[in-house]
Amino acid sequence: MADTTDALLRDAGSSATNGSVTSSAAAHRAAADGPEPQRRTSRPDRRQAIEAAIFIAPALLLFGFFVVWPMVKAVQFSLYRWKGFGPLVDFVGLRNYISVLTNEVFQDALVHNLIIIVASIAIQLPLGLMIALLLNRRMWGRGILRTIVFVPYVLAEVIVGVVWFQLLQPNYGAIDVMLDAIGLQGPEQGFLGTPQYALATVMVVLTWKYLGFAVILFLAGLQGVPEELNEAAQIDGASWWQTQRKITIPLLGPTLRTWAFLSMVGSLQLFDMVWILTKGGPANSTTTMVTFLITEGTRRSNFGIASAASVVLFIIALALALTYQRIVLRRDNPDFDTPRKKVTR
Repeated sequence: MADTTDALLRDAGSSATNGSVTSSAAAHRAAADGPEPQRRTSRPDRRQAIEAAIFIAPALLLFGFFVVWPMVKAVQFSLYRWKGFGPLVDFVGLRNYISVLTNEVFQDALVHNLIIIVASIAIQLPLGLMIALLLNRRMWGRGILRTIVFVPYVLAEVIVGVVWFQLLQPNYGAIDVMLDAIGLQGPEQGFLGTPQYALATVMVVLTWKYLGFAVILFLAGLQGVPEELNEAAQIDGASWWQTQRKITIPLLGPTLRTWAFLSMVGSLQLFDMVWILTKGGPANSTTTMVTFLITEGTRRSNFGIASAASVVLFIIALALALTYQRIVLRRDNPDFDTPRKKVTR
């Protein structure tokens, strides 16, 4: 019996030893072969990629044809002295850019654009926020008031420009008639014809036109403010103004910053309203960068200089947009400052 037991123990030990040797050999072979290759993309994943490519391709083609290609051609035209017809043979390099940057009219236009940016934010932001806070309260006729505020933004710029151009005509315009009725007198050449008042008058029209967009955007942001916070503040004895200043306005910060970004970009691209009201005059007092390049291209046939001005405008807008995103909008993206961790396998 003892001999039989000893034999069984020897067999079990030899089996364990053989198993461990086999496992060790398998591990060495796996280490020598390297990591297992990644699994191939499954058929549903490939199908989703193909479907995404089919739906994205038309948009990419349109974007490339109507955006990227004109930008490339504008850069090409900016390197030539070209009148709009004939081949591109008179290569001038960066002379067009030097002519644009040293042009006093373009420098004034850049200053006017910056003034419009600052004035739009300084005027429309507090005014639009105040109107939005008032229209967010429960009151009779709130829907009608919201519609009245938003109607100017819906109107086309051409219609608004023509209407205000007629209202601001000297002597017989509605504005001068109302001023005469209360014993005041407007400028002899009209508000749009006097260099000292032209840019400020354009700003009044722009504020009337685009204030509704700010109000609607702020109202949309106010819908995301929890009502429970306002109720808790009122229970603690806070006044309406204290509730708005301490709770509502800080929570509305992302909406305010987004609107300021849109207003900045729109002010840089301002053209139609200025062109209808003043065409950049009088004496270039309301010229913007877009009216400058339009004048150089269509009226003076300096398409090379106009293209260079458009490239400069694009660079300025891109630089301001990236700077604003880097400094201001970064606080609205919690992952912006978070470094990406390397994935270890």
